Amino acid sequence: MKRSLLVAGFLATVAGFTPPAHAQDAAAGAIVFNAVCHLCHEVVEGKNRVGPSLYGVVGRRAGTMPDFTYSPVLKASGITWNDDMLGKWISAPQNVVPGTRMTFAGLKDEKKRRDLIAYLKTLHN
Repeated sequence: MKRSLLVAGFLATVAGFTPPAHAQDAAAGAIVFNAVCHLCHEVVEGKNRVGPSLYGVVGRRAGTMPDFTYSPVLKASGITWNDDMLGKWISAPQNVVPGTRMTFAGLKDEKKRRDLIAYLKTLHN
């Protein structure tokens, strides 16, 4: 098995393509969501739980989901949820917006964060 991976890596390099160190995996991100996020968040459009629905979150301005009461500090943050901001937020929400109501301690595993963001990107029309 190790030999086949080395050969594949060599051929990819010779062909001028080097795969990224970690490609995002939306299917793995769905597993992360179900393990870490689903108790507080929904992925159905317009359906909120303790936290707002994450349907369509990528590209949305923080604190703007209708029918959800956000903390004043999050509403005033000016954040738009892109890959970078989601990565920081998922890593440590209180570091990004001190005083936010989100009590999640953060997801420290970078691969899981990237996969989760890849999954969140699939949640739109």
